[in-house]
Amino acid sequence: MGKILVIVESPAKSKTLGRYLGSKYEIVASGGHIRDLPPDKLAVDVDNDFEPEYKSIKGKGKFITRLKKAAKKADKLLLASDPDREGEAIAWHIAQILKKNNDEVGRVLFNEITKKAVIDGVANPTKIDMRKVNAQQARRILDRLVGYMVSPFLWKTLYKGLSAGRVQSVALRLICEREQEIEEFVPEEYWHIHAILENKGSQFKAKLAKYKNKKLEIGNKSEVEDIEKKLKQAEFVVGKFEVKDVKKNPYSPFITSSMQLSAARMFGFSASRTMRNAQQLYEGIELGDQGPSGLITYMRTDSVRVSNLAKDQVKSFIKEKYGDEYLKIRHYKSGKSSQDAHEAIRPTDVFKTPESMKKYLTRDQFKLYSIIWKQFVASMMSSAIYEQTRTVIKGDGYELNASQKKLKFDGFQKVMPPRSENGDNDKGEIPKMKKGDICNLVKIDPSQHFTKPPARFTEGTLIKELEDNGVGRPSTYTQIISTLLTRKYVTRDKRSLLPTPLGREVLKLLVNSFPGIFEVGFTADMEEKLDEVEDGDIQWKDVLRDFYEDFEPKVTDVKKRGSEIKKIMEETTEFKCDKCGSPMVKKWSKHGRFLACSAFPDCKNTMPIDEDGNPVEQEKIDRPCPECGSVLTVKHDRRGHRFIACTAYPKCTYTAPYETGFRCPRQDCDGVIVEKYTRKGKVFYGCSNYPNCDFASWDPPVEGPCPECGSDVMFLAVRKTKTTRKCSVCGYSEEINES
Repeated sequence: MGKILVIVESPAKSKTLGRYLGSKYEIVASGGHIRDLPPDKLAVDVDNDFEPEYKSIKGKGKFITRLKKAAKKADKLLLASDPDREGEAIAWHIAQILKKNNDEVGRVLFNEITKKAVIDGVANPTKIDMRKVNAQQARRILDRLVGYMVSPFLWKTLYKGLSAGRVQSVALRLICEREQEIEEFVPEEYWHIHAILENKGSQFKAKLAKYKNKKLEIGNKSEVEDIEKKLKQAEFVVGKFEVKDVKKNPYSPFITSSMQLSAARMFGFSASRTMRNAQQLYEGIELGDQGPSGLITYMRTDSVRVSNLAKDQVKSFIKEKYGDEYLKIRHYKSGKSSQDAHEAIRPTDVFKTPESMKKYLTRDQFKLYSIIWKQFVASMMSSAIYEQTRTVIKGDGYELNASQKKLKFDGFQKVMPPRSENGDNDKGEIPKMKKGDICNLVKIDPSQHFTKPPARFTEGTLIKELEDNGVGRPSTYTQIISTLLTRKYVTRDKRSLLPTPLGREVLKLLVNSFPGIFEVGFTADMEEKLDEVEDGDIQWKDVLRDFYEDFEPKVTDVKKRGSEIKKIMEETTEFKCDKCGSPMVKKWSKHGRFLACSAFPDCKNTMPIDEDGNPVEQEKIDRPCPECGSVLTVKHDRRGHRFIACTAYPKCTYTAPYETGFRCPRQDCDGVIVEKYTRKGKVFYGCSNYPNCDFASWDPPVEGPCPECGSDVMFLAVRKTKTTRKCSVCGYSEEINES
């Protein structure tokens, strides 16, 4: 009798499942996607109702061979890729390659990788959900149509290698528009006035809020001084005093976006770092004698739903650990754009506390598991209760407010303590008072402030913004950000995301040339239509037809106006070509902006520019070209590397490595140190007499002399923690204090 073949995506998951299922099952990993639209062409037949042309992914041949071989020997085939649209599509592609129809395979879904969930899953297989498959096919084809029909336009207008993405471009738009808001922001001055008041020997702080029942807005120092005079003459009477209990409720369990945002804020994790560790926690951690186990449920979800089984378990844990008064089982509602296909992210076994698991986890895994565990447990606990004291103090038409909170019952904060419990009042305790009591003015404390621009997006806040606007889905967030960074449309400044000049130029070109396509509302509407495909409300090819009907005319128009658009994008400058006198225009290459002669192709002169757009004078070499006697200059290749070239090019093609100006440190060698590059483009420094002299260094040369041997050249080793000057002759080194 043959075995039951279970096909999963990752080797890590196959290892965990192998321990649970025993010898009658064979577990094989597909390595993720094995079939896709080929990268070298559109591969979508728009004239044949958008029929896709799928091919095996390059490099996946060994996986496919292994799957086919195992499938031939198996009596039963179960497909256990991840439980989302993409996983459903992977399962379908595997079935297609193995030439199996839907009735010949079983689809197994694991929301968690635990022994019970795995055994229950393989015992109750379903069929491949073709509605999910088609929703994923529609997304893939939409992305391919935009990418392959718009990207060539970017190549012709700016330079080859750029890309346009249906969703990534909207994310770029959010980042660019936020940066524009920051640049255009004009700070406005405003003031707060606090008064230190005294009653019954106790002092407390109150904030000025109203004048004659209208909200008070104070704009300058002159207004402050006028108010101060009036307050000093006023009699302050308690107009209202109340003490009541207020509740603070816990947050819902994590979904993908909230987990990524919390990990970024608390630990500085990037979205990819968070998801990498979450994947490991989901697929299975080796727990010593207990064997492997998945510690969290599936981590790509936008649902806050929690199973009854998990609620029963956490109920037992909270009762046992904290007592009945800390228990409150809650029912959270997912957002309107949620697919609600999965549970929230939670621990698979709440009794596996972070501290008990710490010895099995890496540092990052422990941090992430801790916040997932705490967020879930806290979400099913009682509210924290505070005693809130609030009072309104009146004087000469002015109203001042003071409030203070005291914790009476910690509730869920037993698990997740707040960062601060001081309440609103930090100047002593508000005394017990009643309406009509008199308060004495001790001090007036004005403070100047200025309005601040909106904060730049971080990875976490960008993902939250995308989710709030219905753009993208949990499985796409990390890839969106990764693409923007890889394409150099966006860069990181500490944790903030900043658009690069290239990113802004690309966005301007896309928005102006394809109106309506790269907009938040349009993209969110497409996501809703994909959800409708999954729900069976509309057909997937209807979505493609509707999109293409609007999209194709825009592409055709842009192709017709390509030369015109390119001319518009080429900004004419005040600088003149030093060879023919024509105006210079700004153009783009993969290494940034540069100046090119507007008389191209008759004149091919170019000039590098600095960050401000001003020409950078080319460095001249103090010797003539050895082949033709013309002036030598420093130029840059397509990778941005410096080299020496003859100014008479193309008549003279002489080139040489860039010289650093330092002699080779080897004794009896008359060579000089030049810049060289590895095949991957990394710079190193070697002797110009190579191969007769093989001196080489990764570190750049700096002026000597060496204190030990007198060598007139040393080398600067810059590392993460320190910078050192080293001598290659005698080995002397000294650390440089850069402070």
